[in-house]
Formats: sequence, structure tokens, C-alpha cells
Amino acid sequence: MKKMTIAAVALSLGAVTQPVYAQSLTAAFASEPSSIDPLYHNLGPNNATRKHMFEALVGEDENLGIVPMLAENWSISADGLTWTFKLRQGVKFHDGSDFSSRDFLYTACRIPNVPNSPSSMAGFIKSAQTIEAPDAATVTVTTAAPYPLLLTDFASFGVVSASANGHEGPVTYSKGGCEGIASYPDSNAYNDGSAAVGTGPYKFVEFVPGEKIVMARNDAYWGDAPHWEQITIRPITNEGARVAALLAGDVDVIEKPPVQDLERLRADPKVNVVQGASSRVIYLHFDHQGEPSPMIEGTDGKNPFKDVRVRKAVSLAIDRGLIVDRIMGGLAVPARQLVPDFMVGTDPAIALEEPNLSEAKRLLSEAGYPNGFKLTIGTPNDRYINDSKIAQAVAQMLTRAGIQTDVDAVTASVFFNRRNNYEFSLYLAGWGASGAGMASPLRALVASQNKEKGLGGTNRGRYSNPELDAVIGEALATVEPAKHKALLAQASKIVVEDVGILPLHFEVTPWALRAGLTMEPRADQHTVLTTVRPED
Repeated sequence: MKKMTIAAVALSLGAVTQPVYAQSLTAAFASEPSSIDPLYHNLGPNNATRKHMFEALVGEDENLGIVPMLAENWSISADGLTWTFKLRQGVKFHDGSDFSSRDFLYTACRIPNVPNSPSSMAGFIKSAQTIEAPDAATVTVTTAAPYPLLLTDFASFGVVSASANGHEGPVTYSKGGCEGIASYPDSNAYNDGSAAVGTGPYKFVEFVPGEKIVMARNDAYWGDAPHWEQITIRPITNEGARVAALLAGDVDVIEKPPVQDLERLRADPKVNVVQGASSRVIYLHFDHQGEPSPMIEGTDGKNPFKDVRVRKAVSLAIDRGLIVDRIMGGLAVPARQLVPDFMVGTDPAIALEEPNLSEAKRLLSEAGYPNGFKLTIGTPNDRYINDSKIAQAVAQMLTRAGIQTDVDAVTASVFFNRRNNYEFSLYLAGWGASGAGMASPLRALVASQNKEKGLGGTNRGRYSNPELDAVIGEALATVEPAKHKALLAQASKIVVEDVGILPLHFEVTPWALRAGLTMEPRADQHTVLTTVRPED
């Protein structure tokens, strides 16, 4: 069978050449993982913590590009249906046992069977019709149709040890349930350490909920030796308390330092601030279906956001540059598309839009709203950087255009529940794109809702555009990289021209470290302590 090589060059990570440091490192996370179990909960702090102990078949670099990890290389058949992964040789689990294809098959079996999972990772293996192990060093995956995002999906979960989970002998994967595996351990077996056996650069020592996660260097790691003998993650949810802990020397690294403190921290000789562009877009989503639409007055029951002229008026009324400078303190980049230009699928011909208040008023009048209308924006007040302040700034800008706008700001838990119940005509939220690039927000945020196909799961504006759906569908069935990229760019253009959703900016993520340390910022905003190193 003729094959098209996707990644033929492995990372030369087998030799340990870098100096090893005996010191310990302590980091303060803004939120705590719900479990050590890498398959339990698809949640940001869980996924960041996972990267230290449990590795994926393929990985994502700092800009979310796909790189070899437990698989050295891979190829895809000419018909785009069969993926063949060649596994890295000599990889050991933390207990000294050998990693093999059997463990990946067991991982795939366990993913849809994790007891009490609040957010299953089953979607990451949904495309696989079969997963087989021709030998200990090979995994083959077949899909019902060409699926270009399989690598991104497989980069999203860590591989666990079959033996550490209590299963000995061979594993045969089946979508309908894997024979010979009567039950699977729950997350408690990971939280107490008994099943927390991975292949990563650090191994489990202790998990005390609400207090700390402790990991020790894996001296048998197949890649470059970690710098730190021991790392500790402490959950400190309060911004001020995280800063105080850093300044007191209680921790060495903090994530999400508050914007208002950054100038002071940058001027402090005891602190080093590192920041990098993220894939997280902050956006406004319109109610495209409700009529009357909630929290709109003065339209005689009509939903003004069904009219593209009104949506364009809202966009033109917003000064994105002013929000970046005044509200975000520079920790943002203005956006018009749903992913930054370093990711796959943007249209380079789409330029940033300059605010134009007079044109916004003209479009509103043309749409039948010369005197505007009343509107309330929904937003969380504790989820994204300065989220409620951004909403307040947008409200002021829309009010100047003639749309009298208020803000309904609530905690994230309340907001997302209300959003999912379609209680807002306009709301502010964020989306962190995966390595799939533009495909990530397209299929989640603006594709027409279709549970069966896994589309539109976060499209709480209920936007629906048949032309867009057709292009997205073709892109998601095209494995040839150049054509896939072009289709994503075409879809992005449709979204921009129709103002199906309104991107505001991409977050720039800061970290603060004690002086003398630096780290590698990641576009997914994950704090990965293997990248923390003494400055040269």
C-alpha cells in the first residue's frame, strides 16, 4: 500500500546531555486539577499537570504544532483511512516496565469507561473505527472517512500503563467495549498513586487535594533529563495571594499574575516576568435564532442580530486597539479571525478592522434602528483576563453607537450555566484553540449544532450557515495539508464576512518567576514546569 509520510523524522531526545539540577521547584497554579488521572477530566489544570507525568502518542510544541513523542514517526495510507504509528523504543514506565502498543490500546479502551468522568475524553478517539497492534512497536488506526485532526486528538490524552491499572495479558480494542476487561479503576487509584504510572519526565509522589501535588524526577526518562529533582504544584486561587507567595519566596513560579501588578513585578529585581502569545480568542457571540431575544428592548420583539448589518455595526463600534491598550495592559493582540496567524487556517488577506462609529450608526439606521435599542451583555467576571472590564468597555462603545448597553457579570459557573440555557442575546466568552488551528473554533463555535457529528457543541449563539457548514465538512474530511489549510481559510473568510461571531483579541499569557529563572511560554497557556530553567 502506497503511503504518504506525515512525520518521518523523530526527535533526537534519547541522549541526556543537559545538566541536571538537584534543587526543588515550587509553582502556584491559579486552579487545582480535579484529579491526577490523565483520562478523568478534560480540564485545563488537569491537562497541564498531566504533561509532567503522562505522555501522549504525539505531542504539541509551544505553538501547538504536532511533534513526535511516544510515537517516533507515523504515516497515512493513500486513501487517508489508515494511520500507522511506529513507537519509540526503550521507553520505560515509572515502575520500570516497558511501554508498548498494548498500553496504548488499553488507554483507548479505558477512555470511554472512566468512572464518573465529568468531561469525557471519548471524543478524542471517536474517529477511530479500529485500533490495532500488529506488534509491540506498532499501532494502526483506521477511520471511516479521511480525518485530518486525528493527530491533534491523539495529542490530547496521556497514555497509561495497562499493568498498573490491573490488567495483564493482551488487549484487543473494540468501539463497542474491549473484551476481557471487566472493570476499570476510578480516579482514586491515581490520586493515591497506585495507578499513577506514566512515562513522563516526572513521577507521582503525593497528591493532597487543596494543598499540593508533588512529583520527583524520573531518572530513567527517555528524553532530556528534567532540571529539577522535585517539583511541587500548589493551588493558590487568589491572585493577590499568588503574588505574595512569590515575593515572599514561598513559590518560584506563578501563573496568571494580575494585570494590575505586572508593572510592579517587572520593576522588581527579585522577579522575572515571561509572557507569550496564546491561542485563546476572546469573542462576542450573538443570538442568531431567538425572537424575541432575551435582554433586548426597543425592537418590538424583533431580534436585531438576525440582520448582518446590525452585527457589522457592533463590530465597527468596538475599538479593539483601545481595549488591548487600556483594559488589557498590552496582554492581548487585536483579533478579527478566530485563531492567531501562527496557527493553521487563517486567511492572510483578512485585515484588522478599524473602528468607525459613523458607519456603525449608518448601518443601524439602514437596518431599521435609527434610535438603536437596549441590550445587556452577559459575561463571566472570573474566567478570562479582565473579562468583566472588557464587557464594560464594549458596553460603553456600543452605547456611543446608539445601542444602550448594560453588563450582566457573574461568576463563571453561573455564567456558563445561563449561557448554555440561551439566556443572553449577546455574551462574552473565550476559546483556546488546539493544534487543529482554525478547525478547532470552526467546528465548536460556528458550525451548525449537530451532536451526532460532534459539531457546534459550544455554538450557544446558534449560528447556522449552510455554505459554511459545507466548507467545514470538506475541510474535516481532507487530509492533504495544503488543501485542508485552504479550506479552513475559506471558512474563516465566510465567518468574518457574515459576522457570525465577533473576535475581540487573543490573550497574551504572563508568568512571574523568581529572578534567575525563565520558562517557555505556551500557546495553550499551560504551565509546564519542565521548561523552567535557570537563565543563561
